[in-house]
Amino acid sequence: MRNRAHLYVGLYSILVAFIVQPTNSFGPPSRSLKSTSWKMMSPITANSHSAVAADEPVSQEKILQPKGSQHKWEVHKFGGASLATAELYKTVGDLLISEASGRGGGSGAIPTMAIVSARGGMTDQLVKVVDSALVDFEEAKSVLNAAVEGQIELLRELAPPEITSKIEANIRNDANDILLLVQSLRMINTVPAVTMEVVSGYGEIWSAQTLNAYLQTQNVPCEWMDARPILMVQSDSSGLGEKGAASTGGVLPLWDETSKRLENWWNTIGVDKGMLDCDYVAGQSPIVIVTGFVASTIDGVPTTLKRSGSDYSATIFAKLTGASRVTMWKNTDGVYTADPRRVPEAFSIASLKYDEALELAYFGAQVLHPSAMVPCIDGNIPVYVRNIFNPSFEGTVVQGRSATLKETAAAGKTVNWRSKKGIIPIKGVTSVDKVALVTLEGASAIGGSSVAEKFMGAMAANDINVLIITQASSEASICVAVPENEGEKAVAALRSTFELELARSTVGSLSSSGGMSIVAIIGEGMAFSSGISATFMTSLARANVNIRLIAQGSSERQVAVVVRQDDASRALRAAHMAFTLSETTASVVLLGSSGAIGRAFVEQLRSQRRALIDDLSICPRVMIAANSKRMSFAKTAKGLHIDSLKEQLLGDEAEATDMDRISAEIEADVNPHRVIIDCTNSEQVSEYYERWMSAGIDIISPSRKLAAGPLDRYNRVCELQKENSASWQYSSSVGSALPVLATLQDLVESGDKIHKIRGSVSGTLAYVLSTFDETTTFSQAFAQAMEKHFTESDIREDLGGADMARKVVILARQLGINVELEDVEVESFLTNEMAANDDLKAEDLEVIDPIMLKRFKEAKADDRLLRYKFEIVKETGRCRCFLDAVDKADPLYRLKSIENLVAFETDRFSSSPMIIKGAAAGPDLAAAGIFSDFLRLTRAYASDRA
Repeated sequence: MRNRAHLYVGLYSILVAFIVQPTNSFGPPSRSLKSTSWKMMSPITANSHSAVAADEPVSQEKILQPKGSQHKWEVHKFGGASLATAELYKTVGDLLISEASGRGGGSGAIPTMAIVSARGGMTDQLVKVVDSALVDFEEAKSVLNAAVEGQIELLRELAPPEITSKIEANIRNDANDILLLVQSLRMINTVPAVTMEVVSGYGEIWSAQTLNAYLQTQNVPCEWMDARPILMVQSDSSGLGEKGAASTGGVLPLWDETSKRLENWWNTIGVDKGMLDCDYVAGQSPIVIVTGFVASTIDGVPTTLKRSGSDYSATIFAKLTGASRVTMWKNTDGVYTADPRRVPEAFSIASLKYDEALELAYFGAQVLHPSAMVPCIDGNIPVYVRNIFNPSFEGTVVQGRSATLKETAAAGKTVNWRSKKGIIPIKGVTSVDKVALVTLEGASAIGGSSVAEKFMGAMAANDINVLIITQASSEASICVAVPENEGEKAVAALRSTFELELARSTVGSLSSSGGMSIVAIIGEGMAFSSGISATFMTSLARANVNIRLIAQGSSERQVAVVVRQDDASRALRAAHMAFTLSETTASVVLLGSSGAIGRAFVEQLRSQRRALIDDLSICPRVMIAANSKRMSFAKTAKGLHIDSLKEQLLGDEAEATDMDRISAEIEADVNPHRVIIDCTNSEQVSEYYERWMSAGIDIISPSRKLAAGPLDRYNRVCELQKENSASWQYSSSVGSALPVLATLQDLVESGDKIHKIRGSVSGTLAYVLSTFDETTTFSQAFAQAMEKHFTESDIREDLGGADMARKVVILARQLGINVELEDVEVESFLTNEMAANDDLKAEDLEVIDPIMLKRFKEAKADDRLLRYKFEIVKETGRCRCFLDAVDKADPLYRLKSIENLVAFETDRFSSSPMIIKGAAAGPDLAAAGIFSDFLRLTRAYASDRA
């Protein structure tokens, strides 16, 4: 059995040698083994196009200096997303022709090279072919067939049969070779890394031929180049690497050898295709389509530049051709300040230094590949990142080096970044997801240097990628961030390394915590600028994001933190707003939006929205609107259209109101600034306040259901507010838009001792008692108040004194008196029968008209006026609401029909009380109070970055 296994391995090795041995072909390769596109020959043997070996030519045309051209080469790179359909291939082809034609001014056409990735999704399909071959060979065949037929179908849409027939044959022959190769895997029951690299690279081979086929239909000088026999590399690793990874895994070009091979291609295939004789002045220039991603070792073993390696291919060939620029064509308008999928306010950066781009790429920005920068840095070649769907937009240019710390220090002293008006120190905010924190704690007995040496040695010996490292010298504790799939491997390596120390308890513990993300701010303006970290950390704290690790790069171009992955998007948006990379947005949930107060608030928000944006850089976006029956959700991050909230609640997309669903949606909102505005006065809604505050969501509400509710619940919510850095604004619950609670809080916090608070805070009863007389009955005056929308929806709240009693409870609690609603002494206007009537109407009040008329006349006889007032005595804790006949010396004597009045008797205001008096009745004034609370909250949002 053992001999048979050796035999299988030997047979497989021979098979791979025949199938994957690359030739030195400089164009469409000839085929000798069955129909394969590879030839079994020495790496330096020429193909049928030329008998010139890689090291033979002496007098050749230099590709660095295309004959007749006034321009250097320009290199363009297109990813799979830009090559997903036939229409996109046409778009790419037409774009190349346009770019190659020149930029006007009589300087002629531009020699052009395009690096292409596989068709969108093709690499994943080919990887699946290999992965499934050992388990289900029929499935592997099916997946490969789908990939091949999809490419051929696309090819046929682009060119006529006389062009496509040969390419189609090549693709089908390649597919047969792939099947032969993966079928052989069953003999060894494993997948060698070289097999995966060989098979996955065919996507680029087919893609380059497909694009070249379309260009042939446009009658331009063009040819495709198989990079495998051209691009020679030294690779320290095998396999493709992680999808989306920002690392080429130690792949280094062999520049001299590759340059020779490229020159040979230019002087053989280039000559055959007439590329050396282009009339650049007449607008004719060569277009060379090169396979990205793939390469070979000097021994002829096929390899790749790893996942996302086509960027690297582009800059390698740019350096080899002495290109004047490289353009990376994406489906975005350049490099963004953040991932726009996670930070909707992100925008395109006009320019970056190479060093900044490297940092962004290292910390997860997917637009640029970090290794791709190196050849361009060496050749000082600018890299442009542009949008294939918006080619007129300039995009982002990456060029030049950042100043060193020594140079920055020599330029001047350290200053706070906010003093540099108009200059934003960071270029972007980025993240790396799927990270684990590996921590070694309590190794102080060993000695810090020894711990660090052994720790990092274990990481290196086990090929574990350390993303960030921090060390606490006091305990010789070390924490590193590693890819999540390497977390347990790292712990196992450390357990083995520190086995003796763990047994002796000289090392406290080893642990790994997954589900983390790295969030980093990056920019060369950070160096020697104070306040950067403070702004960053404050923004995260305000967003209720816990930081597990903090690190700053030695270059001072980046500060990185590790947070829970679930918090990463909120952290990104918070940091993005904090550095004024975008206006601060507030995600608003508006409950009771179609009620009288809700409608009034919406109108005020609509009219003031532009002022909020212009003056405070705060953009409120209503993400959810609801009333007692219907709710509507925003479909995009821009929110619901504020001019048509009522119509949207009546529309087909509105749903039945579900408070749990509303809560889940706002909890999932990644905006760090989330606020629920409750205009409902609903007990059911107030029951959700604890849940919302536990999630760090701010609340604004004129409702008194919670603020004057059971004391235990009130205290519990206050604690949750503090624990979760949530704001609970309910100033409008007393006095509507009057600053009653704010003034009370200022007096308390300033150290003034308050003895008594008295006044009247019922706009309804102020209107009624100021309106009724001998000619207008009490019930008629109350009916008028109802018509003006001054009353509560249940008028017993006003007439029974409960409305004012709740406001008294709120004031008393702010004063430090632990009072329940039942503790307030309340004089009611209602009879027992009225109090029991759930459908009490104004006409039902006629029975008390004689009583009220009598009280009115008695007061008038003494030159007094009836007022419904309250009184809170701090020393005794007594709180009461009662009807009183006040004389001219009482401030309430001059109370107008829609006004509230509150008088504070304090140590400082002992001879004459501080009085707050003003209009406070009606939905417009109630909405104004809510809007004031909203302004107060948005100023706090703005101060996070001030």
